[in-house]
Amino acid sequence: MTSETLTARPLTRSSVAPRPLPIPFARAVLTPEARAAANRVLESGWLTTGPEVADFEEELAAQVGARRGVAVSSCTAAIELVLRGMDLPAGAKVLMSADTFCGAAAAILHAGLVPVLADVDPATAMPGPREIRSAAVAAGGVDAMVVVHLGGSPTDVVAAADAAQVPLRRVVEDAAHALGASVAGRPVGTLSRATCFSFYATKNLAIGEGGMVTTDDDDLADVLLSTRLHGMSRDAWRRYLPGGSWRYDVRHEGLKANLTDVQAAVGRAQLVAFPRHQQRRAALAARYDARLSGLDGIRLPPRTALGTHAWHLYAVRVRPPFPINRDELIERLARRGIGTSVHFIPLHCLEWYAAHCVLPPGGLPGADEVYAETLSLPFDQHLTDDELDAVSAAIWQEGM
Repeated sequence: MTSETLTARPLTRSSVAPRPLPIPFARAVLTPEARAAANRVLESGWLTTGPEVADFEEELAAQVGARRGVAVSSCTAAIELVLRGMDLPAGAKVLMSADTFCGAAAAILHAGLVPVLADVDPATAMPGPREIRSAAVAAGGVDAMVVVHLGGSPTDVVAAADAAQVPLRRVVEDAAHALGASVAGRPVGTLSRATCFSFYATKNLAIGEGGMVTTDDDDLADVLLSTRLHGMSRDAWRRYLPGGSWRYDVRHEGLKANLTDVQAAVGRAQLVAFPRHQQRRAALAARYDARLSGLDGIRLPPRTALGTHAWHLYAVRVRPPFPINRDELIERLARRGIGTSVHFIPLHCLEWYAAHCVLPPGGLPGADEVYAETLSLPFDQHLTDDELDAVSAAIWQEGM
């Protein structure tokens, strides 16, 4: 090896810029109206939490049929804030799915609580009443519960709470994937005391970052408004407006988890296009169904009889008699320029969470099975029919 080989090369824009695959897993695309809204706020000179956030809260709450909305920095922050607002004792046990993103477990731990992992029903990739009851009993009972709507498929929140023997006021919904879903005609966002949404770049309502809590509990909403901004009195942001007072109070411990007006303006504009985008996602899911149906070893996403699927993900299962396993299929699709993902690596497979969560004595075989097989295909409202057909054809070719 020569000294020339060891010489560090300066980074340039081209050397660090992402090189998207011809068919990426997901695209983050803002509508022209969202770009214009961001520019409008940037030019106004008011960039942080302000009137745009208040309007976004009102509009998204109305979208799901809730009385209040509280915008925050992420869905993870939303879950932590709600758990803090429940005033649970330190070390209280909170039941959650083992097969979900680690953010919910992080929120539980940051709130001074203990995550209790429940196994999943392999048919749905979510805990059913049997798995919930088993985990709660093994833990000696639980004090609260985080219910996840994985991939946009709605969960029966009432049945889950009953199985855990937890009152609905101690349930927080992780609806990061589920804006637009419903159960028996009731939108996700109104099924429990508090529902937490995500506006991450690949979500159905994409801002880049951000989250929101919807609730019909005015007292909880008021606490969240303060807790998201250091515990300061709820209208502290108004101190910089004309006529605003510099005085404020801090009444309890808080976080720095507020949303900005720039983000809120983008969210408001994206919300206008949201119904159209949801229709497109549903049409794409139906097209994938038609193209992949009948391929041995590829199990299509299960359909729920509970209500409306939000279609955040289109996740298939790769299992025998498909000639290659899930990991090999991921690699072969990548060589064809097709991006995929896995949702999710179960929490007990992540070293830090395995050490800090309560695991059932019999292990988590359902989560292990789902993890070994699940594969999320390219999916967002901007995916074209031709791209979808190319993905489907590639999977058929690898399966022959």
